[in-house]
Amino acid sequence: MADLYAPTSPYDSGFLDTGDGNRIYYEQLGNPEGKPALNVHGGPGAGAPRRPTRAWDPERYRVVRFDQRNCGRSTPHASDPAADMSLNTTQHLVDDMERLRVHLGIDKWLLNGGSWGSTLILAYAQQHPERVSEIVIPAVTTTRRAETEWLYRGAGRFYPEAWDRFRDGVPADERDGDLLAAYARLMENPDRKVREQAAADWLAWEDAVISDEPNGVPGMYSNRDVDAQIAFVRICAHFFSNGAWLEEDQLLRDAHKLAGIPAVLVHGRHDMGCPVQTAWELAKAWPDARLHIIEDSGHGGSETMQWTVRAAIEEFKDR
Repeated sequence: MADLYAPTSPYDSGFLDTGDGNRIYYEQLGNPEGKPALNVHGGPGAGAPRRPTRAWDPERYRVVRFDQRNCGRSTPHASDPAADMSLNTTQHLVDDMERLRVHLGIDKWLLNGGSWGSTLILAYAQQHPERVSEIVIPAVTTTRRAETEWLYRGAGRFYPEAWDRFRDGVPADERDGDLLAAYARLMENPDRKVREQAAADWLAWEDAVISDEPNGVPGMYSNRDVDAQIAFVRICAHFFSNGAWLEEDQLLRDAHKLAGIPAVLVHGRHDMGCPVQTAWELAKAWPDARLHIIEDSGHGGSETMQWTVRAAIEEFKDR
C-alpha cells in the first residue's frame, strides 16, 4: 500500500445546508492552516472514504472531503424513495462544491478524485478555474454517452454471460432499448425488493467488468450494505441515463478553460470500464496536464498507480 504518513483522522466535520432540503456532509483533516485540497469521490454515489487518510502530509495539507448529494452521510439518502432526485444533477454538485469552498473560507484548492470524481472535477474547474490551484486525477472519465455506452453495453463483448444477466435484470420489453433508463425506472419503484434486486444486478455487472484486471478485487462494487447499494445504483442510473446533463464532448471541448492549471492524470492501461483513450484525449487537449499510463493497473488501481498519485500530491504541496 502506497502510504506515506501516519493515519490522520478528521479534526472537523459538519453539514452544509444547500437551501433546497439537502444537507451535505463534509469533514476536514490535516493542518487547518495548510494548503487546501478537496477530495472528490466517484460513483456517482459512492460516498467519501470513512477511513483515516495516509496519503496527505498532515503538516502541509488541509484536506476536505464530502459526501455528494443523497449518498454517504448526506441527507436525504437515495435509499429513501422520497429523496427527490431532480435536485441531484452535475450542476447541483458543482454548485455544492463552490458553496462548500465559500463556507470554509478557502480561496483556492487542489482537486483530487477519479472515475466519476474526475468528471465532476473537470466540470467544476471549467466553471471556476480561478478557484483551482492544481488537479490530480487517477482514472479519467468525462461521462460522455459514448463512455457509458461502452461500460454498460460495449464491454459485454468480453463478458457476454455477465452482460446477458445485466440486460435480463430489466423488463423483457425494455431489454433492446435504453438499459440505463430502464434501470433508472426500476430504482424509482416503490417496492423496496424491486430496488434491491435491480441494485444487485447492476453491481454484479460492475464487478464483472473489473474481474480480470491486474489486482482486481472480487466484489469491489457490491461489497457495501444494502442501503448503500440502492443509493449508489439509483444515483448512477439517474446520472448516466441523462448523460450527466453534459453535452457530448463538452469537457474535452472546453479543456482550454483549464489553461494554467497544472495537473497530473494517472490511468491504468488495463482499465476495462474506462478505456485509456479518454485520458489520452484529455491530455492532448490540456497542455498543462501530464499523463501517466500505468501498465500494471486497471480501474481498481495498483501500488504503482497509488505511488504515482502520491508523488503528484507531494510535488504540489509546496507549490
